[in-house]
Amino acid sequence: MEFATKIAFIAVGGAAGAVARHLVNISPLKDIPGGFPYPTFTVNVLGSFLIGVGFIVFADHIEISEGLRFGLLVGFLGAFTTFSTFELEIWSLVKAENYLLAFLYVLLSVVTGFIAFLFGVFLARKI
Repeated sequence: MEFATKIAFIAVGGAAGAVARHLVNISPLKDIPGGFPYPTFTVNVLGSFLIGVGFIVFADHIEISEGLRFGLLVGFLGAFTTFSTFELEIWSLVKAENYLLAFLYVLLSVVTGFIAFLFGVFLARKI
């Protein structure tokens, strides 16, 4: 596949992922009290699950074009799971001296995200 074509697939997937990410940001998840960044947490766990599923399904079960695979996994999920936002939110919690919530957010995001990834791999292998 030509480099420019691959980049185009990633760009289209990335645009869709960015829009999906914004829709989660403005969802009712943002209104849950307590200060925990639920939208980003949800996106990161869901994205971890989906990349686990996609990694196995596209390698072992469904043959798709290289462009579509890059568009979905690199473009869409890359824009959807914004760990840069995750880092900014940790910094904001630390700056507000809310150290316990910052630590809890990091721990839950990483551990739950990895469990979601493993669950995605497990489910995809059952297909």
